[in-house]
Amino acid sequence: MAGLSTWMLWLFFSSLFLARCFADDGLLNNGDFETAPPDGFPNTGVGEGQVSLPGWSLNGTIELIALGQKQGDMILVVPQGLHAIRLGNDAEVSQDIKVEKGSTYSITFSAARTCAQLESLNISIPPASQTIDLQTLYSVDGWNSYALAFQAEADDARVVFKNPGMEEDPTCGPILDNVAIKKLFIPDKPKDNAVINGDFEEGPWMFKNASLGVLLPTNLDEETSSLPGWIVESNRAVRYVDSDHYSVPQGKRGVELLSGKEGIISQMVETTPNKQYSLTFSLGDAGDSCKKPLAIMAFAGDQAEAIHFSPTGNMTYHNANVTFTAKAERTRVAFYSVYYNTRTDDKSSLCGPVVDDVTVWGVSGSPKVLGGLGLWLLGMVLALALA
Repeated sequence: MAGLSTWMLWLFFSSLFLARCFADDGLLNNGDFETAPPDGFPNTGVGEGQVSLPGWSLNGTIELIALGQKQGDMILVVPQGLHAIRLGNDAEVSQDIKVEKGSTYSITFSAARTCAQLESLNISIPPASQTIDLQTLYSVDGWNSYALAFQAEADDARVVFKNPGMEEDPTCGPILDNVAIKKLFIPDKPKDNAVINGDFEEGPWMFKNASLGVLLPTNLDEETSSLPGWIVESNRAVRYVDSDHYSVPQGKRGVELLSGKEGIISQMVETTPNKQYSLTFSLGDAGDSCKKPLAIMAFAGDQAEAIHFSPTGNMTYHNANVTFTAKAERTRVAFYSVYYNTRTDDKSSLCGPVVDDVTVWGVSGSPKVLGGLGLWLLGMVLALALA
């Protein structure tokens, strides 16, 4: 009994130790910038050289802005809550986090531009680094959430957000809010499906009170993705959506394809050469007032088909399939929106069809594969059917 008690105590304290060592899924320390500095929220923001933003280290001019704050005649965007930060020319904020070496994580954050069309925001977890172009406004709200993935090279990591721009107007600069992290897992491949994460249930952190989904920009590293199994291989983002705010064919998550052929998701799946397969998927309407028609281009190897959204009755999705014969041991499966759709209510927010429940499964074998016994059984089945 004493040995068991000792073991249980060791297990308890070990779990506490691990919980404190590694970052929990969700907001980083003061990731929403709602924790007041020691002297309270300033009226004029946080300036250069003042490390007074709890949880963060500052370099350059960082301004802490409040909801409703104006710059001239312009009201500054605060994505969520009451506060956000704006990064001046060449300014950066960073935070040290504990992660698990070798594991893959996704960082979700909200960003907006202020006055410059060419504003951008660089996020890095050294040595990984990527710059997000904020010129394209995907939503009339003026901000969006984005997700980027990285693989931890050590148990300690530093998340850095930097404004790489040098504007003549020092009051310009990207706005940052709601920084969160999630440890990603690659789902097991189903026995009857060559696609990994075909239901899109595993993906980046999503805020329950955010109704704009999460944008997934182009992957710089094909092996590291915020949507395990998939890559975004075009120059525009796709939107990761949830059933709390969008119509999703099955489960809790799906992908909304934006910007026509500029927003492509793809996956390389394992196949057997000369074997016939069926690519099946659900095609849906996100329920976000997207202007019709909706259609996607589906690719499977050398096959490409344009499939229009054509549900029956009150259905918000329908199932589709593309039959193909594999030419190699790995086959590319890909999707993009045929049209460049916007919402009918504001005529500017980008939208598109939703794809979900992607499967690739073998539908037949050639006579060479079936062999003599297989052909005999097939003949018997046909004979019985014709009797």
